[in-house]
Amino acid sequence: MSSIFGKLLTALRGGAREAGEAVMDANATRIYTQEIEDAKKNLGKAKRDLTNIMASQTKGARDVKQLQDDIAKYEASALSAMEKNEEELALSCAEKVGELQTELAVQEQVLAQTAAQVIKLKALIKQSETTIREHERELKMVKTTESVQKATQSITNTQHAGANKLLDAKSSLDRIKARQQHTFDQMDAAEVLENEMGSGSLDDKLAQAGIGGNKNSASDILAKLKQGAANKG
Repeated sequence: MSSIFGKLLTALRGGAREAGEAVMDANATRIYTQEIEDAKKNLGKAKRDLTNIMASQTKGARDVKQLQDDIAKYEASALSAMEKNEEELALSCAEKVGELQTELAVQEQVLAQTAAQVIKLKALIKQSETTIREHERELKMVKTTESVQKATQSITNTQHAGANKLLDAKSSLDRIKARQQHTFDQMDAAEVLENEMGSGSLDDKLAQAGIGGNKNSASDILAKLKQGAANKG
């Protein structure tokens, strides 16, 4: 029983996965486009953050330079104080130099770490830009392929529909030609029937037998004239 129940759960999970994949595939282009847009937004934010870090780096470099200048200044002051036998003043300057050197070491370490992070972030941003461009090219290719396939399918459907229409039109023309031929056949049959059964048919037959016909034909008139001339002679 437990085995059957386990198989049922597996089948349900498989069906849910397939349904999820079907939904994903149906909206893949839209989802992919949105993910690229989100990545570009995140990249824009990363660039702004990097700009702030680089600004801090620039300020840190100025602070380090200022500390170095202050150290040099107080070292020179300490030497001047010693030359004038101002030991206490020279000691104060030396203490100040020590404080500044400690602060300088901290600032230099922070600056070095910041510089290293800037290099890493620049590399990551450059890599992200390359990846986004690759995804955009791939998405464009997918969209173009989809458009071509849709256009091809549309043309194919149109051609099939056009072929069916041509077949229908040819069938109509064939039917019209058949009706016209039938009409001609009816006319020919009527003429034959008229010749066989009408009055014209009997007259034709009598004429062929030399019976009846036109008595005032030229041959008849000529025959009469010859007969009359012979009688007078």
